[in-house]
Amino acid sequence: MDIGPTQVVRSVHEVVAAARAGVVESEQVLAALAALRSVREELAAWEPELIAAARDGGTSWGALAPALGVASRQAAERRFLRLRPSDTGEHTGEARVDAERDRRAGDRAVAEWARRNSAILRQLAGQAGALGGLTAEARKSADRLSAALAENDATTLLAPLAALRAHLTREHTGFADQLEAIGEYADQVRQDAMDNRRERTT
Repeated sequence: MDIGPTQVVRSVHEVVAAARAGVVESEQVLAALAALRSVREELAAWEPELIAAARDGGTSWGALAPALGVASRQAAERRFLRLRPSDTGEHTGEARVDAERDRRAGDRAVAEWARRNSAILRQLAGQAGALGGLTAEARKSADRLSAALAENDATTLLAPLAALRAHLTREHTGFADQLEAIGEYADQVRQDAMDNRRERTT
């Protein structure tokens, strides 16, 4: 039967006390070290979960910093990025920090580009709403575009435009080509921003 961290810590503490008293055997010490490593790994896995829960609940990085024992909101966020499991293939904490910063640099660049070209994006979104012969999935994307047109931020149009492109048929080849060009350009803007950030930090 598995025992919880509290019980493990208690048993390890007993071994530590015995070691201080000079009445401990090597086998006990080795077992205590193995148990301590297991608990340490379990507790380390809890920390990013708790940080994520705090953030989801609206806690700022500044408020988290003292609880994490760091001096600034930047350090708190960096700690989280180093600890959280990677879903992009990066195996080290520093690689995860770099990947997250690359992603944010790309997102900022695309957002700025979208806002500068909001008239074009809004024109395409308006044209999408007038398309006929759409499949059910394409119509859903077009409806999402219509809803996004009501938003002030043009970046909200990018995802539904890309989704619509994936559902268009040959009947809409010309319009689909326009959407593909927009998507490719946005991808290039993102990649250029990520490359520039990497060059500045190397």
